[in-house]
Amino acid sequence: MTENVIFAAKGLTVSFDGFKAVDDLSLFVQENELRVVIGPNGAGKTTLLDMICGKTKPNKGTIQFQGLELTRMEDYQITRVGVGRKFQTPSTYEDLKVFQNLEISDPNIRTVAGCILFKRSDQLVERIHEIAEMVYLEDALDKKAGTLSHGQKQWLEIGMLLMQDPKLLLLDEPVAGMSLRERELTAELLKKISKGRSMIVIEHDMDFVKSIAHNVTVLHQGKILAEGTMEEIQSNEKVINVYLGH
Repeated sequence: MTENVIFAAKGLTVSFDGFKAVDDLSLFVQENELRVVIGPNGAGKTTLLDMICGKTKPNKGTIQFQGLELTRMEDYQITRVGVGRKFQTPSTYEDLKVFQNLEISDPNIRTVAGCILFKRSDQLVERIHEIAEMVYLEDALDKKAGTLSHGQKQWLEIGMLLMQDPKLLLLDEPVAGMSLRERELTAELLKKISKGRSMIVIEHDMDFVKSIAHNVTVLHQGKILAEGTMEEIQSNEKVINVYLGH
């Protein structure tokens, strides 16, 4: 691997009641790379993200991010070193305004001392407006999160992650349930925010994958079936037979 590798998972294996959800999987992601992981249901995609963010501990293998061994860390420690995770279902504070959702996501506030000593600075307000504009919510800052559309809630959660300035962003089906226009805008958003950080995205929408991916990894039965550009993946006979052909 080259010196530009920011994330390295080696030999990951995890079993649930005797079933190997991930089986001796190795994955390497470069700096500023937008990697998309695809595969049929049950291939191990979400389990992979669960292991990276500390929700699930592997039975075997290592996960290194910027030289740090993540398997020895708790989930909150993994967040602190620069790994951000968005789950399939948007998780926002429904009764708080968009502005407040973004504000409380600032890492300086998410400590006991930060809460006690908190004073809203011009710099923080400026950053909130910058992130809100980036995720298409500048005009919705005064709206309660619960009143947003499904797509807007997805964008808000991405914005909440960006407030933490992660260096590795994990997104699980970010365009699920979105309209065609929202998917197009989300593609533009992800391409924009991938400059300066690495991303691992799980997605089923092949048109969306084609529009954003630098490289694609295909999982099948917990193992890597193929890796390459979208063009290479689309012409891979094994991938067509297992996944794309269906």
